[in-house]
Amino acid sequence: MIEIQNHRAGNLSYEENHRYAYNMVLMKNGERLYDGTCELIVSNLEKLAKQDIEPAFPSGTGDPIQRSQEGEVLLKAVRKVWDDHTSSLSKLRDVLKYMDRVYTKSAVVPEIWDQGLLLFIRHIIRPPIQDHLTAAVLTQILTERNGFGINRSAVKGCVDILLQLRESPDTSDMYSRIMEPPILRESESFYKAEGQHLLGTCDAPEYLRRVEERFYAEESRTHHYLSSHTYGSLRKILENHLLTAHLSTILSMPNSGLDVMIDADKKEDLSRLYRLFTMVPTGLPALRRALRDSVVRRGKELAVVNTTADADVGGDDEAEDFKGKGKSKAAGAGSGAQTLQLALKWVQDVLNMKDKFDALWVQAFRNDREIETGINEAFETFINSHEKSPEFISLFIDENLKKGLKGKSDEEVDAVLDKTIMVFRYLTDKDVFERYYKGHLAKRLLLGRSVSDDAERGMLAKLKVECGYQFTQKLEGMFHDMRISSDTMEAYQDHLSKTTPPDVDISVIVMTSTFWPMSYSAASCNLPEELLTASKSFENFYLSRHSGRRLTWQPSLGNADVKVRFKARTHELNVSTFALTVLLLFEDVADGEILTYDEIKTATAIPDVELQRNLQTLACGKFKVLKKHPAGRDVNPTDSFAFNSDFSAPLQKIKISTVASRVESNEERRETRDRVDEDRKHQMEACIVRIMKDRKHMGHNDLVNEVTRQLASRFQPNPLMVKKRIEGLIEVRFALSYHLARA
Repeated sequence: MIEIQNHRAGNLSYEENHRYAYNMVLMKNGERLYDGTCELIVSNLEKLAKQDIEPAFPSGTGDPIQRSQEGEVLLKAVRKVWDDHTSSLSKLRDVLKYMDRVYTKSAVVPEIWDQGLLLFIRHIIRPPIQDHLTAAVLTQILTERNGFGINRSAVKGCVDILLQLRESPDTSDMYSRIMEPPILRESESFYKAEGQHLLGTCDAPEYLRRVEERFYAEESRTHHYLSSHTYGSLRKILENHLLTAHLSTILSMPNSGLDVMIDADKKEDLSRLYRLFTMVPTGLPALRRALRDSVVRRGKELAVVNTTADADVGGDDEAEDFKGKGKSKAAGAGSGAQTLQLALKWVQDVLNMKDKFDALWVQAFRNDREIETGINEAFETFINSHEKSPEFISLFIDENLKKGLKGKSDEEVDAVLDKTIMVFRYLTDKDVFERYYKGHLAKRLLLGRSVSDDAERGMLAKLKVECGYQFTQKLEGMFHDMRISSDTMEAYQDHLSKTTPPDVDISVIVMTSTFWPMSYSAASCNLPEELLTASKSFENFYLSRHSGRRLTWQPSLGNADVKVRFKARTHELNVSTFALTVLLLFEDVADGEILTYDEIKTATAIPDVELQRNLQTLACGKFKVLKKHPAGRDVNPTDSFAFNSDFSAPLQKIKISTVASRVESNEERRETRDRVDEDRKHQMEACIVRIMKDRKHMGHNDLVNEVTRQLASRFQPNPLMVKKRIEGLIEVRFALSYHLARA
């Protein structure tokens, strides 16, 4: 046995030694053989410890590199002793097979191999060797974490030893008992300090890169020379001290945090941020909140640009006539055009921001549904916090449907409108949008500004998908009126061909009052005799075909082509009906003579608001066919006007568009909101009645919730308002019952 331990087993006869061991067990000397073998193993281990291990103990002094080298020597020495011990133990096991098969079973003691491992634990894996061994492994790990190279195989050799050693079958291996706990303790201290160090020396992208490298490094470390089971605990330490403890700090780092990464479109850094944040339970919610706050802040910054335009946007491209220079530029028109551009810019900026965050969601955030929900909530928040968003979105659609097809293909315009519908989905006040969209659509149809009927109907189809048939019913009715009016005018032209036609050709659009927006001013005026004759001719024709109907003329919505002779040449002017009425007054006025504002008002009976707009258009715009006295950009009741016979222009045909409507005052804004609120009351009452007719019996809270659900496609009902409407219907019901009872 001593020969085996001294590596001279080649001189021995296996059969002879096996027979000796067999005979000893057979002669009832198994205990003596077993105990003697254990004593020799212990003696050999003690000799190896003093001879190979103790001289390799690190001095504990010197620089980190020196301590690492000394630790490596110790690890190699322990591995050498292990290899020597297991080699001898393996040969002893072969010689003592009969003892293991017979004696150990009857004596209930470990077989010689297992006993040899236990003896290795007691005589090698013991203080102070154990302490030096642990310190050496920790030194190697720390050295590698600090960026220096180490001999991984030396560490792995000792870790493998500890993984094979157990004090009993029911206990964990020696690695888990004596090595893993200090590794985890030291790792926690290291990464707690590392987190603070990185925060103080790195920007957010660099911090994330370093942290990701740490995760990869620890995974590689546990894979190559530590136990793979250690990685779970190490990863938890990394998550706690490099991520969880610093989530908000990383996101809000000045000049490098989430906002800066988004602004710089750093998709790779954002993708890394997402990967790391999803590792910890609180990471994704923190990222979602930060993204939501970022989107809301950006959206509100877009809205700030428009706060200077504190007025309603006219939406007319008539303001283009007021882009002159200096004093010729009308203040009202300039404000309207500027406000329109701000509205269009706001929507386009929102669409651009939506595209940006959609791209980030796909490319950096891996289509994460929770992130998508947060982004959508943010867009909904800031869009609905902008009180003019329904109007601005309607204006953007209006601008694309008026001019969008110029220079763009149908597919491009359809793509823009699809994006706009995505923004429209975020609106809660869809009924307010409907009010504006109906007005803008009406102007496009009445003034012939719709470039494509297919595009208009395609937009209606999109709105119907989003909000249902009820939302677009009246809008479709407007298209129906346009088609019927076209057929009516063909029939009227056939009728005129058989009779004596009036001197003025007219084209009439008959609008069903329930379909078209009644926000138009029902302003009338004293039409010239020629226009009265023509309008009376059509009215008689129409009423002869439709009994029981009543026609109300809307001159404020009309326009006319008129030839006007100036000194230089004759021009064909396209003007509003009101402007035509004003111009015709100067037909009987001698050249150079003037008409006062009051005289024009008395002769035409045009309301002040419309009269001022049209006089401003004719006298202050790009094409000044009238002269105003005194000169200025605004029209006042004290002004006077004369025909500008010296007017000249390079174009034969000139379109003189009316200046955009004046802005709403605060009082008028309140009136608009009051009308919307009144409409909502009726819709809530109708919804309540429909639900109760269907359900018969229902709890109050359930009824409120159901009303809210059904009306959510148009607006977000206030639960208090729903409650008031329920109470109002109950009062009406009791009052009706009381009167019926008395009757």
